[in-house]
Amino acid sequence: MGVSIDSSEGGNNNGGQSSWRFLTRRKQVDSAHKISEGQLARELSVPHLVGIGVGATIGAGVYVLVGTVAREHSGPALAFSFLIAGVAAALSAFCYAELASRCPSAGSAYHYSYICVGEGVAWLIGWALILEYTIGGAAVARGISPNMAALFGGTDSLPFFLARQHIPGTDIVVDPCAVIVIFIITALLCVGIKESTVVQGIVTSANVCALIFVIIAGGYLGFKSGWVGYDLPAGYFPFGVDGMLAGSATVFFAYIGFDAVASTAEEVKNPQRDLPLGIGAALFLCCALYMMVSIVVVGLVPYYAINPDTPISSAFANHGMQWAAYIINAGAFTALCSSLMGGILPQPRILMAMARDGLLPPFFSDINKRSQVPVKSTIATGLVAAVLAFLMDVSQLAGMVSVGTLLAFTMVAVSVLILRYIPPHEVPLPPSYQESIDSVLMRNSEITGEADEKYAEAIGTSRDTQPLIIKEDVKAIGTSDINGSNRRKIVGWIIAFTCLGVFVLTYAASDLSLLRPVRFTLCGIGGILVLSGLVFLSCTDQDDARHKFGHSGGFICPFVPLLPIACILINSYLLINLGAATWARVSVWLAIGVVVYVFYGRTHSSLRDAVYVPATHVDEIYGEGREGWPNLSSV
Repeated sequence: MGVSIDSSEGGNNNGGQSSWRFLTRRKQVDSAHKISEGQLARELSVPHLVGIGVGATIGAGVYVLVGTVAREHSGPALAFSFLIAGVAAALSAFCYAELASRCPSAGSAYHYSYICVGEGVAWLIGWALILEYTIGGAAVARGISPNMAALFGGTDSLPFFLARQHIPGTDIVVDPCAVIVIFIITALLCVGIKESTVVQGIVTSANVCALIFVIIAGGYLGFKSGWVGYDLPAGYFPFGVDGMLAGSATVFFAYIGFDAVASTAEEVKNPQRDLPLGIGAALFLCCALYMMVSIVVVGLVPYYAINPDTPISSAFANHGMQWAAYIINAGAFTALCSSLMGGILPQPRILMAMARDGLLPPFFSDINKRSQVPVKSTIATGLVAAVLAFLMDVSQLAGMVSVGTLLAFTMVAVSVLILRYIPPHEVPLPPSYQESIDSVLMRNSEITGEADEKYAEAIGTSRDTQPLIIKEDVKAIGTSDINGSNRRKIVGWIIAFTCLGVFVLTYAASDLSLLRPVRFTLCGIGGILVLSGLVFLSCTDQDDARHKFGHSGGFICPFVPLLPIACILINSYLLINLGAATWARVSVWLAIGVVVYVFYGRTHSSLRDAVYVPATHVDEIYGEGREGWPNLSSV
C-alpha cells in the first residue's frame, strides 16, 4: 500500500540493505499539523538578524588578516581577494536563504540535512558544528585579554584577576578574563533572545563605527599622501592572479558567521521574508566593510612594509596618528565580544534540535518557560567553552572550526539540489496513526484499482476492433521525460556522481605529490563527471513537488543547478586544502560521534518506529486521526 516502516531493530528488514535504512531516515518539515510543547520566542526581525550576522562574521581577524594576506598573497589587489571570497560565500548564502525560508526551524544545516539527505549525514553535520562552535568560541575568548590589555596600555596594566597566569611546573597558561567574558555572555543569552541580540547589536555597532573611522580617516590620509601603496613598479598584482586567488581562499574564512542567522530561524517573526534579507544584508555589509578597509590599508603603506601583527594601527602611526590605535584596539575588542556572542548563540539551538529528534538526551531540548530559550543547553555550551578557554590555547585547533563550517556549506548546497530535483515524497508519521494510514491508503488503492480495471477493459476492447497504434507525436524518451520512481533513482545517482566528480577533481588539483599523468587523468575524470552532471541536471525538469515542499512563498535560490554545484566545488576545494593534521584531529572527533550515534542516537531517534506514507495523503490521514498522537514535534 505504499507504506514502509523503518525500525532500527530490523523488525521488517529485508536482508542487509534494510538494516542500514536508519542512516537515510528523513524527518518532516515543521508544519501546521505538528503540535510542539516548547517553542522558542519569535522576537527577531531583520535588524536583529543583521546584527547577529555581522557580529558573528566580523571578528578581530580583520584587524590582522589584511596585513598578512597583503604581504604574502595579494599585494595591492587585496580588495579583489575579499570581493572574490565574498562572491564565493554568497553562493552558500543563496542556498542557506532558500532552505532557511522553506524549513524555518532551529538547527541550521543539521536540520536541512536531516530533511533532505538523511539521519546519518545530519548527525555528522550536527556533530561537526558542535566542534566548530565550541573551539571557535574558546579561541575567540582567548584573544580578548590581549586586546583588553592593549586598551589599558599593556599586559602589565591588567588587574591580577584578568591577566593571564602561568602555572608553575607546567606549560599551561590560564586565562581568567576569557572565562569571565564567556560567563557574562552566557548569562545574557539565558535572559532572552531579544535582549541578547539588542546588546549584540550595540557591541557590533561600536565595531562597525571603528571600521568606518578607519575608512574615513584612512581615506583622508590616502588622498593627502597620494596613495603611496598603489604607486609601485610591480603594479596591482605583484604575486600574479594566482596570488590574488590564494588570498581569496585565505580570506574566505572571514565570511564564516552568516550561518548563525539561519540557526535562529525558529525565533524570527516572519522567517520567509526576514531570514533571506538578514542573511543577504549581513553578507553584503561585511563584504563592503572588508573591501573598503583593505583599499585604505594597502593604499597608506606599501604592501611589503605593512606590519603583519598590527597593520591598521601601524599604518596610521606612519602618518602621525598614533592616537588612532586606541580606537582601533577598541574596535578589535568589541569585535571579539560580538563574535564570541555570535559563536555561542547557535550551538544551544543545534543541541536542542538534535535532542528534539532523539539523537541527544532530552536534557538539551528543555526550553525555559520565562525566557523561551534553551537555558540548559546554553549553560552547558558556556561551561565547556569556558573550560577550554581557561586551560588551553586553542589557536592551533582553529582549522577544525573551518571543517564544520565547510561541511555544512557543502551539505546545504547538496540539499538544494535534492529539494529541486528529488524532494522527499514520503512523510514520517507516528505509529499511533497506523489505523488512519491503513484506512486512507486502502481507500485510495481501491479507487486506483477500479480505474485500472476500467482502463484494462478499454484496452481489451480496442484490441478486438483495431490494432494498437502509437501516436506519431510521442517524443523520444529524454532526460525531461523520465518519470516516476525511475526518474528519482536516475537523478539521485546523477547528483551522487556529480559530488563524486567534485571530490576527484578537487583532490587531484590539490595533491601535487601525485604523478603528473595520474593527476591529469583524475582531473579529467572528475571534470567529465561534474560537467556531465551539470548538463544532465540542466536539461532535466525540476520536480513539481518542490513548489509544495516546506513553507512556500520565500526566497528561491537562482541559477540551479549551476550555483549549488559551484558552491560544492569551492567548499570541497577548501576542505581538501585544510591539511592532513587538521583532518586527523577532526577524524578523531567524528569517530567519537559515530560511537555516540550507534549506541545512543540510532536507538533513541524519534523516527525509530516512524511509518512513511506518501506526502499526497498526509492531510487526509491527519484529518482522520488527529487524536492519535498528542505530540508530533519530534517527527
